[in-house]
Amino acid sequence: MKQKKRKRNHVSLRINILFFIVFILFSVLILRLGIVQIVHGESYKREVEKTEDVTVNTPVPRGKMLDRYDRVIVDNKPLNAVTYTRLKGVKQEEKLKIAKSLAKIIDLPVTTNVFGDEDQKSDDKNIVKLTERDLKDYWIATNPEEAKKKITDSDLKKVEQGKLKEEDLYPLQLKRITKKELNTLKDDLEVIAIKSKMETGYELTPQIIKSGLNDQEMAVISEQLSTLPGVDVTTYWDRMYTYDSLLSTLLGNITSADEGLPRENLQYYLSHGYSRNDRVGKSYLEKQYENVLRGQKARIQHVTDRSGNILEEKIVSEGQRGSDLVLTIDMELQKQIEEILTNGLLKAKAAKPGTSLLDRAFIIMMDPHTGEILAMGGKQLVYNESSGKREVKDFALGNITTAYEMGSTVKGATILAGLDSGAINLDTVFYDSPMYFKNGFKKQSSHPIGSAGIGRALEQSSNVYMYKTVLSMAGENYVPHGALNIPRKTWDQLRSYYSQFGLGVSTGIELDNETTGMIGSDYSLPGKALDLAIGQYDTYTPLQLVQYTSTIANNGYRLKPQLVKEIREPELDTELKGSVQKSVEPEVLNRITMSQEEINAVKAGFRRVMTSGTAKNEFSSEPYKPAGKTGTAETYSKGVSVRNSNLIAYAPYDNPEIAMAVVVPSAYVKGTSHALNRELGQAAMRAYFDLKKKGEQELGEKEKQQEEHNQTND
Repeated sequence: MKQKKRKRNHVSLRINILFFIVFILFSVLILRLGIVQIVHGESYKREVEKTEDVTVNTPVPRGKMLDRYDRVIVDNKPLNAVTYTRLKGVKQEEKLKIAKSLAKIIDLPVTTNVFGDEDQKSDDKNIVKLTERDLKDYWIATNPEEAKKKITDSDLKKVEQGKLKEEDLYPLQLKRITKKELNTLKDDLEVIAIKSKMETGYELTPQIIKSGLNDQEMAVISEQLSTLPGVDVTTYWDRMYTYDSLLSTLLGNITSADEGLPRENLQYYLSHGYSRNDRVGKSYLEKQYENVLRGQKARIQHVTDRSGNILEEKIVSEGQRGSDLVLTIDMELQKQIEEILTNGLLKAKAAKPGTSLLDRAFIIMMDPHTGEILAMGGKQLVYNESSGKREVKDFALGNITTAYEMGSTVKGATILAGLDSGAINLDTVFYDSPMYFKNGFKKQSSHPIGSAGIGRALEQSSNVYMYKTVLSMAGENYVPHGALNIPRKTWDQLRSYYSQFGLGVSTGIELDNETTGMIGSDYSLPGKALDLAIGQYDTYTPLQLVQYTSTIANNGYRLKPQLVKEIREPELDTELKGSVQKSVEPEVLNRITMSQEEINAVKAGFRRVMTSGTAKNEFSSEPYKPAGKTGTAETYSKGVSVRNSNLIAYAPYDNPEIAMAVVVPSAYVKGTSHALNRELGQAAMRAYFDLKKKGEQELGEKEKQQEEHNQTND
C-alpha cells in the first residue's frame, strides 16, 4: 500500500511541475503580447501603415510595319524620358518642390502669350503651352496669404447669406489676380510647366515630363532619384518612318502622351487594360491593327511609404513589344509611283495646255489573284501662300475617300451586263454613227467608226455601241428622232451588274472612311442612263476601279483588297523575322455571273486597246503585253467644263500578275487634251516589272539568312 501511495505522489508532483511550466510560459507570452500591444503598438501600427504595394504599367515598343519584301517601313525610336507617377497622399508642397528641382536639371521648352508675346513656333514635341489659368493657379499655390486677401469680408458674408457658394470663391480669386502679379512669374515658367505636366498625369500612371533627355540630364536625374519621390527615368518609344512621309496618311498616326486615349473610345480602351495616357493608333493601319501592334506592358511593383517614397521595386512582368505587320505594299515600287505622280503633275502644270484645274492624280496597283495592294499612290498639288509656290502632298487616302466619273474605263462592265442580260450576244454588231432623238437630243461617239462588234467597240471606245446596248436592255429599238425611254428598272439592272465588279459598292477593304461614290438620282432624264453606260454619271473611287479591273483580269472573281499580308511574332534580332502568327489569305467576295467566253471577249477587246486602239502609242511595244482601257469623262469643276483622264490596265494579258488604275481628275479643260493618264500608266507598269525581280532577290537573301540562323540554333 505504501509503495502505491508513493508512486501516486510522485506522478502528482510531475503533473504539478508541468502545469507550473505551462503557466510560466503563458505568463511570458501574455507579458510579451502586452508589451507589443501597449508599449510598441502604435509603432508597429505605423510600420504596417507605412508601406503600400503599387503596381505600375510601363509601355513597350509597338510592333513594326514591314513591306512585302521585309523592308522596315515603321519602326520605334528609343527616347530617354523622365516621368512622374502620382501616388496617394502626396501634398502640393511636395510636388512643387519636385518641380523646382527638375527645373534646375532639365531644359523644357515653354510658350505662352499671357505677357503679350506671340506663341513661339516649334517642332519640339516637349513644348508646353501655358495658359493664363495655369499661371494664376500657380500664383495662388505659391502666394497663399496674398491669395486669401483676394476674398473680401463682403464675399464671405454673401456665402453666409447663401448668395455665394464656397466653390465660387476660387474663381473670384483667379479673376482678381492682376497683370502685375502675373508678371512676377516670368522666371518660373519652366517650374509651372513641369508642375502642370505632373498634375495632368493619372494616379499610378507614369506621366512623361520630358522625352529625349540628353546624357547629362539623364545622369543627374538618375543620381537624385532618391530625393525625387515619384520621379523615374525610363525609355519611351516614338514612331520612326524609314521612308519619311511616304504613304504616311495610309499608315496612320498614334496619339501623343498628352493626348492619351481618344475620348470617344475611352471606355472601350479602359475595359481592355489601357491606361488613360497610353498612346494608341488613332487613324488607318495604326488604328485598325491596334490590338496587334500594342504589345504587352511591363509591370513593375513599387513598395512605397505613406509619403509616396519608393522603398523597393520589383519587376512583375518584363512585357513584350507588339507583333509586326507585314504589308502587301512594295515600298520601292510605292516610292517610284509617288515620284512618277509628282513629276507628272508638276510637268503637266508647267507644259501641258488646259491644266488650270489639275490638282491631283492617283495610281493604284493590285495583284488580281490575291487582292494584295502593291502600291497606292496619290498626290495633290497645294498652293503654299507663304512661299508662293506649289507643293505636292501625299494624298494616298484619296484612293478610298474620293470618287470621280471614270469615263470609258467602265465599258467592259457595260458590255458584260449586255451579254449576261441577253440584250446582246458575242456576235452583235452595231453601226456607230450619231444618234438623234426627239426634241433635237443628240448622242454620239468622239468619232464615228461605222460597223463594230465587241472587240472593235472597245478598241476604238465606241459610245454608240454602249448606248444601243442599254436601249436593248430596256427593250427599246433605236428610231431616229424618236422618243428616248429608259425605265427605272434598267438603271437598277445596269447598276446591279456594275456592283458585281465592285463599282458603286464597298470594296471590302478594312479601312475607315471608305466612300462608295455617288449614285446619280435624276431618273427624269433618260439620257443620263446612256451617260451611266459610258462612265459619265455615277462616280467611283480609284480603289473600286482597280478592283473592277482585277475582277476581269482574274476571270470574273472579285477579291477583297488586302493591305496586310502577315502578322508575325516580335523578334529581338532585328536582322531576323519572327514566326508567322497569322497569314492573311485571299478572300473572294463574289464571282460575276457572266460566262468565261463572255469575259474572254472583253479581255480580247482590252488587249486590242493597247495594240491598235486608244492606248497603242504608249503600250503597243511594251514587252509585258498589257491589256486595258482608256477613259475620258466630261464633267464640271468649279463651274468649268473639264475632262477626267483615266486608264485601267493589267499585264501580261494572257496570265495577269498586276492590275492597275490611273485616275487624273480635271486633267484638262474642254477644248484641250493630253496623254497624262497614259504616260503615268506606262511609267508605273515599267516600274513594277523592273522592281519585281529586285524585290524577290532581296527577299530570297533574307530567307537564306533566316535559314542559316535556324540551322545554327539547331
